[in-house]
Amino acid sequence: MALGVAALIVVLSVLNGFFDFVRDMLISYDPHVRIVSVSDRGLQKVDSLVSIAEAIPGVIQVSPYVEGKAMLRHDSQSDVNKVVIVRGIEMSNMGEDNNLVTGITFGTFDVSRKNGRPGIVLGRRLGERLLIAPGGGTRPASRVALLSASGLIRSFVNVFSSSPIREFEVRGLFHLESVYDESHVFIDLKEAQRLFRTGRTVSGIEIRLEDLERAPEVKAALRERLDASTYDILTWYDLQKSLYDVMRLEKYGASLILALIILVAAFNIVGSLTMIVIEKRRDVGVLRAMGASQQDIKKIFLLEGLFIGVLGSGMGLVLGLGIALTQQYFKIVPLAEAESFLIDAYPVSIQFADVFVVTVIALGLCILASVYPARRAASIEPAEAIRVQG
Repeated sequence: MALGVAALIVVLSVLNGFFDFVRDMLISYDPHVRIVSVSDRGLQKVDSLVSIAEAIPGVIQVSPYVEGKAMLRHDSQSDVNKVVIVRGIEMSNMGEDNNLVTGITFGTFDVSRKNGRPGIVLGRRLGERLLIAPGGGTRPASRVALLSASGLIRSFVNVFSSSPIREFEVRGLFHLESVYDESHVFIDLKEAQRLFRTGRTVSGIEIRLEDLERAPEVKAALRERLDASTYDILTWYDLQKSLYDVMRLEKYGASLILALIILVAAFNIVGSLTMIVIEKRRDVGVLRAMGASQQDIKKIFLLEGLFIGVLGSGMGLVLGLGIALTQQYFKIVPLAEAESFLIDAYPVSIQFADVFVVTVIALGLCILASVYPARRAASIEPAEAIRVQG
């Protein structure tokens, strides 16, 4: 019983640690809540939507954005065309504690227009691949060009339209994860609207909260205020739902498999208590003859099962939490080939709900395991038990 409880607590804590790590990694780019249009036309009336979102308790930041794909070119690598995901943002919403701002490894996070040229921030891996970097010392900043599909199509249709190619000055290189570093770039919101020719519309509105666990509440509040046929509201879980669902399924599957250890221990308790009933048949008969009722006999064996459960669960609880806390603070078990991962040891996140459920299930199984032996002991007739044993 102790080993089963300890194994469950340790495994659940490790799986929770991986879930929290992946969630935090994705939320460094994804918002807590996002408002998008049901259609592909984007969002209008941006100011009113921002006001509605800011009025909800727990909201600390509301940021409209424009996002789309474009081709990136650089003069020194004219033979290399890279399709990137361009995101237009407002600099005023980029606080000092923002993961993108703190993730800058070269230069600064600055997409504003300076000296008549707008700025751009790219992923570090993309910058290294294209040999581009922000300015520093006597070295001038690299310049890149972005070409959107909508701009290219419009230039073919209307020969008198302005050039679809827009040039930007590299201001900084950020480092998040490879999936973002190699394909995402950031520019100013108005520059993105010009690049993709969206006018005053935006792709969506991102919301950040004081507590990301309140995302479902904020989603429900927005549902009450916004037309469901026009606006779609997504939480951080909805944005990566398939991945999170797989991780939760893995957690529940591992829990069910390891729960078999506790189940086997419960069957052993049934066998052990049944043998005790057989061995103590005469003693039970004497107690009955002395006036003990069937309920008294049942209580004796139920309490014995409860004692086994409390002792086993307590030992497992101490052992499991001890191992989990040791791993959490001292990282005694490293990940194999840790250089290929973003962490060097198994992550651990102890959740009170998991510990409580495991403990309650273990105690419940121990009590259930003692029901059959208790009933069997209570059914012993005093006279027959004393006569047979004598």
